[in-house]
Amino acid sequence: MKKRIDGAATPLERHVQKWINSRAADYESGAEGVLKDLFYGGCQSGMVGHLIYYTDTLEFFKKYRQEINALLVEALESSGCSISELFGDKWEKEDPLAQDRLNQNLLAWFGFEETARKLADANEIEV
Repeated sequence: MKKRIDGAATPLERHVQKWINSRAADYESGAEGVLKDLFYGGCQSGMVGHLIYYTDTLEFFKKYRQEINALLVEALESSGCSISELFGDKWEKEDPLAQDRLNQNLLAWFGFEETARKLADANEIEV
């Protein structure tokens, strides 16, 4: 059981790692518990307090846009899905370039969760 995680290399990874580690003490299983809760309900659950309101998620998306876009390309290529298939009915098809808040909000959550998943894998945490 890992109480904390490490190994973040990019600004987005450092942000997510800091968030995970700041909550690890609240869980008996440390970082693993934080990650299990995150992967169960996602950012949509409100668990990530700084990614609840549109103003915050849009700022987060803009700040980490390049890294989120790279994660999205990787997910699309590895899954073979279109962006609409990847996100289902949550993706606003009328906004394919994510210019509006709904898709930017969705991508902010995706970027945070996908980065957490990568950090879990790198730290050999199965959730």
